[in-house]
Amino acid sequence: MTEIIHLAVIGLIVGSIIGLGAMGLTLTYGILRFANFAHADLMTLGMYLAFFVVGDLGLAGAAIGPFSFGWGMIPAALFAIAGVALFAVGSDRVVFRPLRERGSGFLTLAVASLGIGIMLRAAIQMIWGPAQRRYTTGIHEAWTLFADVKIKPDQLLIIALTAASAVVLYLLLYRTRLGTAMRATSDNPQLAEASGIDTERIRLATWVVAGGLIAVAGIMFALQSQLRFNAGFEFMLLPMFAAVIVGGIGNPWGALAGGLLVGVSQEVSTEWIDTGFKPAIPFVILIATLIVRPRGLFGSTI
Repeated sequence: MTEIIHLAVIGLIVGSIIGLGAMGLTLTYGILRFANFAHADLMTLGMYLAFFVVGDLGLAGAAIGPFSFGWGMIPAALFAIAGVALFAVGSDRVVFRPLRERGSGFLTLAVASLGIGIMLRAAIQMIWGPAQRRYTTGIHEAWTLFADVKIKPDQLLIIALTAASAVVLYLLLYRTRLGTAMRATSDNPQLAEASGIDTERIRLATWVVAGGLIAVAGIMFALQSQLRFNAGFEFMLLPMFAAVIVGGIGNPWGALAGGLLVGVSQEVSTEWIDTGFKPAIPFVILIATLIVRPRGLFGSTI
């Protein structure tokens, strides 16, 4: 039982990262109406932009309390969020907006996003190389919780940041005029535009919000694991899509819940199956969800 509890805690940490990334992915789909296959590579970009500040520039700073990173991670995170958001907005202006104006459909936009992801992944490999990297080195002590379950301070921070990001996103969507306009655009873009809402501005805001969420998720992933040029594409893309569909396409809170479900289930499953098979668990849940509740556990609306 102790081992299962420990695996569930690890799954909660992994699920927090998946869920945070999935919230940005489902927000993009809900408003822009296409599956952004470059989303996981934006995650990789975020973790490497933060590494540029704390690693390449050597601005790690003194350690912050019990955490593995220093004060330099704060400006590094802000730089990563701004950089990913800027790249996402630039991609929309250069690629997606011209395609929308030509009347391109869902499939064309999705394939274009796949191409952007491949290009971005290659650029990251060219700049930083294929070698694995870390924000910090050394051994960092873990805290002992109930039932002898151990967890590192960084991992507690990951859970806390995910919860805080979910609260901020809720306040944005339901307590601001921008959020109201985003929900209106998601529900009916033509009617929103006829009502005086600048839908292009809303799309750009969506890219900024989604870019910020996935950048934070990328930094959290790198704190938990390592930096690799293909980390997002190889480890996070399919779990994030599974979380989005399980939770309900276009529903950020469903995506977060789906991410937690995916993370916990795939980690706990290793108690009974080989770890090499755990990536299949999210898709077992996905298939079961589509059979029982095709619209996802929480429906498909913002």
